[in-house]
Amino acid sequence: MRADSAAGRGVIRRAVAGQRRDVVAGSLLGACHQIGEALVPVLIGIVVDRAVVRPDGGALTLWLVVLAVVYTLLSYGFRFGARAGERAAEQAAHRLRLDVLRRVLAPHGGAEAGRPPGALVNVATEDARRVGAVNMALTLGVAAVVGVVAGAVLLLRASVPLGLLVLVGAPVLMALGHFLARPLEHRSEAEQEQAAHASGVAADLVAGVRVLKGLRAERAAVARYRATSRASRDANVRAARAAALQTGLMLTLTGSFIALVALVGGRLVLSGSIGLGALVSAVGLALFLPGPISVLAWVGAELAKGRASAARIADVLAAPGETTGGSAEPTAPAPGELRLNGLGHAGLDALDLTVRPGEHLGLVVTDPADAATLLHCLARRCDPDRGSVELDGVPLTELAPAALRTALLVAEHDAQLFDGTLLENVTAAAPAGTDPHPAMDAAAVDEVAATLPGGAHGRIGERGSSLSGGQRQRVALARALAADRAVLVVHDPTTAVDAATEARIAAGIRRARTGRTTVLVTSSPALLAATDRVVLVDGGTVAAEAPHEDLVRDHPVYRTAVLT
Repeated sequence: MRADSAAGRGVIRRAVAGQRRDVVAGSLLGACHQIGEALVPVLIGIVVDRAVVRPDGGALTLWLVVLAVVYTLLSYGFRFGARAGERAAEQAAHRLRLDVLRRVLAPHGGAEAGRPPGALVNVATEDARRVGAVNMALTLGVAAVVGVVAGAVLLLRASVPLGLLVLVGAPVLMALGHFLARPLEHRSEAEQEQAAHASGVAADLVAGVRVLKGLRAERAAVARYRATSRASRDANVRAARAAALQTGLMLTLTGSFIALVALVGGRLVLSGSIGLGALVSAVGLALFLPGPISVLAWVGAELAKGRASAARIADVLAAPGETTGGSAEPTAPAPGELRLNGLGHAGLDALDLTVRPGEHLGLVVTDPADAATLLHCLARRCDPDRGSVELDGVPLTELAPAALRTALLVAEHDAQLFDGTLLENVTAAAPAGTDPHPAMDAAAVDEVAATLPGGAHGRIGERGSSLSGGQRQRVALARALAADRAVLVVHDPTTAVDAATEARIAAGIRRARTGRTTVLVTSSPALLAATDRVVLVDGGTVAAEAPHEDLVRDHPVYRTAVLT
């Protein structure tokens, strides 16, 4: 759902309000710089009238000193004004990046729905930068307006007709700049959409490069990206064309305006209405005015881009969550009883199950889709259509999503690793002061560390790219164990490891989770043999429950699920 323009304006207002002090300071210093720039031709005109037309060495020295002081002040005004504006832009962009990241990582989810990771990265980087740049644009825009007004006032002192011409012409130019920037805003929004899509496709292709090579699908992947990149390029060209047209038209209008000022000034000189010094000042001011006026044109273009990017940021920030409601806190410390009461969602049908506190439970689900649905309900990535899931007697729908994560962790099969060291990945969700070595030993990560330069402090690359599939699984499992939650649900943690390592991990999980509730959603006989009890879910409901050995002996469906 596209956020409306009001939401985008709200994002810009917050970005500006958060840096109000720097924006005001930058605007004031920039205004001082512009006034100094406007004074320079006036002072040169005074030098001509008082020290050149009528030679006077003392007056010449005095006014040259005044001119040097003005140059110094305008130089420092520009330096510190630009610094304040740039700081405001960067700080606002930084805060917006954090806002987008918080929304993406929010426990209730939903921001990533319909958006590939690359698109979200583009919103958090380029769009945030463009909205932050609005602060710099406002700083320079205010200074430019002051420059135009100062130039007009000084022209009025030299000649009323010239001053009135500027006072009437400058607002007309500003209005035209705003009107010409409207097509650029729409083109810029389309450009960002296509760029985000291209980034998303590229990120997906890079992430799946091994799979693509294994399938020999490189040609299809290249063709897909070529088409996406071409669409992004075309959108970028259209936006650049709109920007060039807007800039070119503004330069043409500005040049015509300055030519008109020069023409009027020349006629006044010929008629004797103004003197030589006033003529020099008028010409200097006429040459000065294109600067602030062109800045105003640039400001219009930056505001157009900022509005387009702000709408995209607002769209992410306003994305509805996957789940809503819930404000209660789980029992502390949580006993860890997990209960499913008539759970019905997608393929699940009236599923009843109680996991006792401290129990080590195996859960075999014959349909992978039902297993995924069950995990989503337990993690509260979705709320069931019927029935409920309870943690220590409290329905998950009544618990705040962030608070729920502190008591119940669902470690899904496709859990991703992060760029960094092996130890940083293991301790990513661990409570402060937790010793990670028991979890690493339980998941056989010590063997992984032995293969890395630097051991546990060795880097594993983006998404664990330097590790094999089985090694990545072990690190992800160690991370889940080190999190030390009251209830841990793990989905197929050993599908890529050898039998000997799997047996070691089965015993390690049991040892590391002693006294805490653990649910292993798996079909691995080694893991299931180490559990207290196994529950078979077939056809969306509980079909049997007993120790692993009994089910293998007595239940053909279970035997087929775990032994074939």
